[in-house]
Amino acid sequence: MFLARIEGTITATTKHATLAGCRLLVGRRIAADGGVADEPVVLLDRLGAGRGSTVLVSTDGDLVRKWIGNTAPGRLSVVGIVDRVDGESVR
Repeated sequence: MFLARIEGTITATTKHATLAGCRLLVGRRIAADGGVADEPVVLLDRLGAGRGSTVLVSTDGDLVRKWIGNTAPGRLSVVGIVDRVDGESVR
């Protein structure tokens, strides 16, 4: 699991059938010092996270398969929308 900041959404005219009703978000991993990673990742979202939100991301593909089916073409999923992070090294 890791924290990520949502930077936008992906709109797909056609996508895999198992992804119906699932939003595709663009996020960047948040490092312990509060900085964000250079490379964006695509996240599957069923919780309604929005641009600028900090989210908790699961890297467990089994969770995605349980949510949307065994043939789901994804692994990273939003499992929580973060209200606040307490700690010295995280902004």
